[in-house]
Amino acid sequence: MSMTKIEKKIVGYSVKRENEEAKPAVEEELKIQHMHEDVNRPEMLVGATYKIKTPLSDHALYITINDIILNPGTEYEQRRPFEIFINSKNMDHFQWVVALTRVISAVFRKGGDVTFLVEELKAVFDPKGGYFKSGGKFMPSLVAEIGDAIETHLTTIGLLQPEELSDIQKQILQEKLDEYNQKKGKKTEAGEFPESAQLCMKCYTKAMILMDGCMTCLNCGNSKCG
Repeated sequence: MSMTKIEKKIVGYSVKRENEEAKPAVEEELKIQHMHEDVNRPEMLVGATYKIKTPLSDHALYITINDIILNPGTEYEQRRPFEIFINSKNMDHFQWVVALTRVISAVFRKGGDVTFLVEELKAVFDPKGGYFKSGGKFMPSLVAEIGDAIETHLTTIGLLQPEELSDIQKQILQEKLDEYNQKKGKKTEAGEFPESAQLCMKCYTKAMILMDGCMTCLNCGNSKCG
């Protein structure tokens, strides 16, 4: 066994285990780029634009969310939201819209879990009252609909997982709708709910009907009977 003479003062030491592979793993981890506020904006970003048309205004809002691709071409490739812009011909909301886009963009660039923005924005209620979108979905405010657009985008790029009903649940709800229409002597088109349906406070869709003595949502399956 060879020996090495130590000629300098020992200032520290560590024990190396046999077949140790931790260091390469750490070095590999350090190469992975994560989203943080110091990430420089590339010359080109990919994104999507969502149109919002509400009964509150004659002009539509256009929400553009641009994404940055981290670790492109590797197994760690990830698409993250980087910035948001909101444009409209309606100048009534200009001041707070600019402020909102700057705050949301700052949260995007900060990194970490940004999905909390969806619930925060969708929980904003307009004191003057909300409105129904086509299809019967209720929006408590314009801010909530912006949150709904962000939710759609985060779901599209894989940061949020959609809450979908199973095929069996969809079949049961369809049977309840058919039974309800048969009793009332009315018909509804595919994707529509009875006009007399009430608002579901879980999915904010006007799709709750009384079936078997229990209020049940035909859209998300929420039931007051548990």
